[in-house]
Amino acid sequence: MNSDILKGNWKQFRGEIQKQWGKLTNDDMDVINGEYDKLVGRMQERYGWDKEHAERELTDYFDREGTF
Repeated sequence: MNSDILKGNWKQFRGEIQKQWGKLTNDDMDVINGEYDKLVGRMQERYGWDKEHAERELTDYFDREGTF
């Protein structure tokens, strides 16, 4: 996953990511601001996943959506 693409297109991805992972709040999305590591961290916090699981969720999602 290219974190530069995530950062550069954050406004476009933000709504889709929040739709996919509904426990992420608007405040979370503001803090994340397109930063991959922050997104992974917030997913860990909200869902109780370890880092590998959160990264796998993101990779699977973006592979499926053809975004990256």
